[in-house]
Amino acid sequence: MDRRDQLVIVAAAMIGKGSKSFAAASRLFDRTTRERVWLLYAWCRRCDDLIDGQELGGALGDQSDVTLRLAEVRAMTARALKGLPTTDPAFDCLGIVAAETGLTQAMTDAVIAGFALDAVGWRPRNEHDLMRYCWHVAGAVGVMMAVVMGIDPNDTAILERACDLGLAFQLANIARDLAEDHAAQRCYVPAEWLAEAGIAPGEELRQRNRAALASIAQRMCQQAAAHEASARIGARRLAFRQRWAILAAAGIYGDIARIVERRGTHAWDSRTVVSNGRKIWWIVRALIQAALPVTAQSHQLAQRRRVTYANLLRSPV
Repeated sequence: MDRRDQLVIVAAAMIGKGSKSFAAASRLFDRTTRERVWLLYAWCRRCDDLIDGQELGGALGDQSDVTLRLAEVRAMTARALKGLPTTDPAFDCLGIVAAETGLTQAMTDAVIAGFALDAVGWRPRNEHDLMRYCWHVAGAVGVMMAVVMGIDPNDTAILERACDLGLAFQLANIARDLAEDHAAQRCYVPAEWLAEAGIAPGEELRQRNRAALASIAQRMCQQAAAHEASARIGARRLAFRQRWAILAAAGIYGDIARIVERRGTHAWDSRTVVSNGRKIWWIVRALIQAALPVTAQSHQLAQRRRVTYANLLRSPV
């Protein structure tokens, strides 16, 4: 077994534990694409865990040396991109997939910028800040995933849609994880939104604020739906199995936002999850969707997006 095969096994284990929803959808890719997606995921997951002091997610760890850990992430990423071995298999995973697909340091820098925001306890002031954060931690990953699938790095039209899928995922995550983020003393709800809702900073989860918070979550979930619809349009440019996988992922992750919105004030009583049965349902439905034209409803919904890939690229960190 060569080094690449060993790293694929490591990456498969990481995605299997770290993101069951994405792991299920990734099984629909052809073998080469699937392995490359796993390799990229391993790097993303490991960077996140190193910065947050976690192991495949979970409670936020000790943040006393977060600046040093961020420097370590940058250094090992740069080394991996040069094709040099690192001391961490997840970074070696990046080196393999970057060499095979042409991922660049500019792409990894965009993602690491999101980790840097978390490292300094950053919080968004307005919607622009929120979407900028979503770009760095998820939209930029969507762009990298598209390149991993064989999309030309200069094809901004399709990268726009790939970015949208990442934005949809992150908006759903933020809406779902409000209680967990609150426990970690983090908040990704724009300060202006909280002020408009009459919610004082740090009091988002108080019972008296639940109705207002549910309204804010609904706003995020509706934005997630608009970006998801845009991603569905872009999926038409992919090969059939890739399109099937992306549509399945969009449906499964989109369900997180839909369930949060439906649960209303009870959305944070327990963690929102998508059942295995529902995942299978989306995989089957995505197979059908992959063979059909994009619906007029998706085109209409996609018009409600709030940002574009081009604008996010110009947005300062």
